Amino acid sequence: MTKNIGKKLVLEDGSEYIGYGFGGNKDIVCEVVFDTSMVGYQEVMSDPSYTSQIVIMTYPLIGNYGITEDDFESKNPTIGGIIVRDYNDMPSNFRYTKTLSEVLEENSIPGLYGIDTRKLTRHIRDNGLQRGIITSSDTPTQEAVEIIKSTPEIRNAVSKVSSKKRWYSRTSSHKYNVVIIDCGLKLSIIEKLKSRGCNVTVVPYNTTADEIMFMNPDGVFISNGPGSPEDVPEVVETVKALIGKYPIFGVDLGNQIIGMAYGAKIYKHKFGHRGGNHPVKNLKTGKIEVVSQNHSYVIDEKSLENTKLTLTHINVLDNTVEGVACPEDKVFAVQYLPENALDDDCPKCLYDEFVEIMEDAKNA
Repeated sequence: MTKNIGKKLVLEDGSEYIGYGFGGNKDIVCEVVFDTSMVGYQEVMSDPSYTSQIVIMTYPLIGNYGITEDDFESKNPTIGGIIVRDYNDMPSNFRYTKTLSEVLEENSIPGLYGIDTRKLTRHIRDNGLQRGIITSSDTPTQEAVEIIKSTPEIRNAVSKVSSKKRWYSRTSSHKYNVVIIDCGLKLSIIEKLKSRGCNVTVVPYNTTADEIMFMNPDGVFISNGPGSPEDVPEVVETVKALIGKYPIFGVDLGNQIIGMAYGAKIYKHKFGHRGGNHPVKNLKTGKIEVVSQNHSYVIDEKSLENTKLTLTHINVLDNTVEGVACPEDKVFAVQYLPENALDDDCPKCLYDEFVEIMEDAKNA
């Protein structure tokens, strides 16, 4: 890795953080967010939900176990950039095939290290999400701010990361057929479904309800993805048309889409929830679950009063909506990512619940 002295992050409020560059060598303007995960930087870097966002890793040491071929969440990373405190370019891991810097460079994704990430994270947490630019330290601060302001905000990032055509993933222990509406699908979700006997058909985000009904699935899964559900009204309309016809399970962006399909409202959180250690209370069991999250938008709890949805999960830290359900329609959703939840090995996790609902629907 070549050390590029003279890289910095400038936020739109004029604050700046000077460090060293690694990975792709280009300027980028994106929303700046922070992730509190202590491990999993490869999964973060390749998560489509981070499309066109600059991610601050709050854990200080990043890069120390390299990159392995089996752990990507997408084939082509679309993250905007990554910021870390200490970058290690000499991994210690018998499985690694490349360094983080090499993968970032291959995908033209800039990285920045050597700054006070704790100070930067607190700035975002206290002042709210804002856009920033990773650029040369020679760029005057005011000029950098003007570049940020003149750069159009990215809308409908889902269309950038969703599959362009239908594709399939099969299992030898096939019991159910599940259609996944791909809004920015993490590949680990497919493996969780396949391990429970589901053949999976992945379809683009703008696939119509008629096309899905023609496939006659046992269940429909609404995936995670980047941005606001208001940017993908076609998915909301598709879900509206499918409600009551098939069991439906949504996660992350899928949770917000299901909420909107039932008439709930969405708002943007001050700084979002991102990381692998968020406490969520399951209102059905009373237990606290530690889960992985990655989102800026949440369902407005008050707006649920006029819908058929009931609240099933809440965030322990700020009481925001983390899960909804309509048992009558065989629909449920959570704001977190259950494939990374610590309760995934319990006798009954959310994927098992989805399978049970599909089984009950088949028997009915």
